[in-house]
Formats: sequence, structure tokens, C-alpha cells
Amino acid sequence: MTKILITGSNSGFGRLAALSLAREGHQVIATMRTLAKGAELRSTAEDEGLPIEIRQLDVCDPDSVEACIADPLDIDVLVNNAGFEVQGAIEQIDDALMQRQFETNVMGPLRTMRAVLPIWCERGSGVIVNVSSIAGRVAPPYGGAYSASKHALEAMSESLHFEVSQLGIRVHLIQPGRFATGFQDNIVHPASWTGSAQEQRALAFRNSLTSLDGGGPPSDPQAVADAIARAATDPSMPFRTLVGEDAALIDATKTSMSFEDFETTMRTALDWHD
Repeated sequence: MTKILITGSNSGFGRLAALSLAREGHQVIATMRTLAKGAELRSTAEDEGLPIEIRQLDVCDPDSVEACIADPLDIDVLVNNAGFEVQGAIEQIDDALMQRQFETNVMGPLRTMRAVLPIWCERGSGVIVNVSSIAGRVAPPYGGAYSASKHALEAMSESLHFEVSQLGIRVHLIQPGRFATGFQDNIVHPASWTGSAQEQRALAFRNSLTSLDGGGPPSDPQAVADAIARAATDPSMPFRTLVGEDAALIDATKTSMSFEDFETTMRTALDWHD
């Protein structure tokens, strides 16, 4: 039985991935910063008799990481899913807010990976699945802080792949587009955001993005959970996996042309002009 630790499991992709993997028969350690938020997951696991253990883990606290991952040999797969988004214009992002963004989205995964890698390298096996975003490939306006953190996560993951693949350790990136989760509810804005011209322009841009998936509601997040589960258990999965039609379209467009042509193409497709 594969033992899989997932960060940020109280909601969204993390919670769905925990349930999917447990239903497949894997033993899941579902971690979260606040244990009380795991009540729904705990209830579902008890009702279905699923092998899910809930642990407290704050990826921003080195002591918490050390306590939660006290025995790396007891873990086969690490899924770094915990994260949040800072949304604001670059000029509005102060040092403290950017540091907060990187503390969770970059330093958090670094801490958990650092906790398992030395022992895993000696063991000669292990899987790391880092949940990134299409924002880790393409930085949208007013998403500079979040995109910077996901670009950093992608860079760490790519470098790590080259460092440990020959030691029997797999590294994977999952890059979701727009999905219906509670992620939007946790967006943090700078103090000067509300009522600013930047906020109004950002809302117009966000509304225009819906045209990339037909203007309908965001897609079912189970698709992302399924991608996480496959990466955790299937050695044939590629290093990067885009999830969602919007993510695939944006990535394919950007990689097929110059930045200037990409900008023109996306502004036309989104009808987003100044």
C-alpha cells in the first residue's frame, strides 16, 4: 500500500485528491494548518471506511514540518498542494505581502521536500507532486506575486528532477487552469486594492478570461485531483501536466510564438484592450 502525504487537504484539490487516492486503496496522510477544518474530510473518511489519517501541518513553520514528517521512510509520495494567491498590481505589493506569498507557495514546498529528500535519496525511491498553475507558465496582469511564486516552484521542481531522477525519485508538476474551488475565497489583496483603478481593470480582465472556456462556469476540480492521483502512482506520467482547456490553450499559444504576438493574440481573443 502506497503511503501519500498531501498538504492543504482541508478543501479544494487537496481534499479531492486525498479522497480519490484513499478510494483507490492508498493510505493517505491528509495535512492542514487547522485541524478543525478537516471535519468534513474526517466524516467522509469514517463513513466510507477510507484509510485517511489527518495531521496538523503548517508549511510556514519549520518545527511543524519536522514534527509532521518525522519519519520520511514512512512516506512514499509527497504532494505539495498548500497555497494561496496574492492579487494586486506590482506597485501595490509591499515587502511583507510578497514575503507572505513566497513563504507559503515556495518556502513551504521547499521545507517539505527538504524533509524527505536526504532519506529518500538513500532509499532510492519516492515521488514528489508539486501543484503549480498555468500562472507558473504565463503571468497575467495583477497576478504578479502569485505567478512569481509558481514560476519559482516550477524552477525548483525542474532543477530537482535533474538532481534526483537518477536516484529513483520522480518529480511532477500539475498545472491547473480555472476550476471551481474555494481558492478564490482565500485571495489576499493589498490594502490599497479596494476601490482602486487597478481593481476595476483586474475585474474586467478576469471576466474576459471566461471566454477561454466558453463563458461557462469553472470546470470540475475533480479533473485536477485525478491528475494528482495519476502523477502520484503512475511512473509514465510526464513531468508537466496541464489540466483544463484554458490552461492548455494559453500554454500552447504562448509557446508557439513570440511574446509580442502572444500578447496581441490574447488581447484579441479576450477582447481586452486599453
